[in-house]
Amino acid sequence: MASEKHFKYVILGGGVAAGYAAREFAKQGVKPGELAIVSKEAVAPYERPALSKGYLFPQNAARLPGFHVCVGSGGERLLPEWYSEKGIELILSTEIVKADLASKTLTSAAGATFTYEILLIATGSSVIKLSDFGTPGADYNNILYLREIDDADKLVAAIQAKKGGKAIIVGGGYIGLELSAALRLNDFDVTMVFPEPWCMPRLFTADIAAFYESYYTNKGVKIVKGTVAVGFDADANGDVTAVKLKDGNVLEADIVVVGVGGRPLTTLFKGQVAEEKGGIKTDSFFETSVPGVYAVGDVATFPMKMYNELRRVEHVDHARKSAEQAVKAIKGKESGESVPEYDYLPYFYSRSFDLGWQFYGDNVGDTILFGDSDPTSAKPKFGSYWIKDGKVLGAFLEGGSPDENKAIAKVAKTQPPVANIEELKKEGLQFASKI
Repeated sequence: MASEKHFKYVILGGGVAAGYAAREFAKQGVKPGELAIVSKEAVAPYERPALSKGYLFPQNAARLPGFHVCVGSGGERLLPEWYSEKGIELILSTEIVKADLASKTLTSAAGATFTYEILLIATGSSVIKLSDFGTPGADYNNILYLREIDDADKLVAAIQAKKGGKAIIVGGGYIGLELSAALRLNDFDVTMVFPEPWCMPRLFTADIAAFYESYYTNKGVKIVKGTVAVGFDADANGDVTAVKLKDGNVLEADIVVVGVGGRPLTTLFKGQVAEEKGGIKTDSFFETSVPGVYAVGDVATFPMKMYNELRRVEHVDHARKSAEQAVKAIKGKESGESVPEYDYLPYFYSRSFDLGWQFYGDNVGDTILFGDSDPTSAKPKFGSYWIKDGKVLGAFLEGGSPDENKAIAKVAKTQPPVANIEELKKEGLQFASKI
């Protein structure tokens, strides 16, 4: 007979959101035995962004237990022992294959069942694979992805096995840019391939992208734009040897890393809960259309108060904050205390080579570029403002100090009026410092 366990609260998923939710539950005084985390990963929750950055460094690489949550936001590090001390059950290497919200039951691949009173869905995203599109040869060896620590370990092993070889990075978003830098630091010959006219097209303007593309080119990264991978060649062992592009070119490859996006893991709940914009629809407290069922992080489509619309956000900052909000709301409901509505300011960032940028707000409207965006400068520092209806709605800054980053966040939050765009261009960062 497969086991059955009951908990008052179950967090489904074991990523960033799950870890921050557990910390908030502990802060709110959860009793031993009341809370379980059910995760398909084999390790306690960790700060996922480390996998595309520090984990791949050639020297002094990040390794667990160094980057368990909540160190990424300057919080305490929750080791597996922390969960046992708090009486929180970590149920690892356990994939849930069926969720029945009506009977409040989760069933694992091994046939174990978990029942709950309150469910927190923190399943995150799965990586989109080329095999999903039926790309021929997509299953050859050394065609890699990056989502979980297992993926990172495979990538580290391939980097060591193919020392100084050729790496092709498919995709021009966060993963593409961060991994191109990481592989270059590991002395690989690196080529990035993506279909769009410039990198990070969902956020970057052509001007911003031009800086990063030139900077990367100067670091020895080759960039091939406007085409996609349509097939692969391999040797007799099934190890990838080349990437075939739609434009007819063939690029030699020892390692291929694909970063073409993710999709929210909501399949378990199809037809059982209201959905919107590719995610599970929630209120400002992350409660879904099913009472007692909450959804946070990548899977939640929630009311973004600032812009008065429903949005889904795939970013670590929101994963952390939405998890904390949901737990506050759950505990607030029990104690009868009211919790303020979630009021999120969108925030994205990335780091690679000696660079680091931050973006706050909404990237809509007209843009201006200010500062020193010369990729050959010793310390480039430049930014952009997005202006719509005479107000600044978004702000981007490369190379900012902590205070300067706080200043651009304040601009995005307060949406100051702009009388003269030319004036704003001249003022640049000074405009933010005055607010």
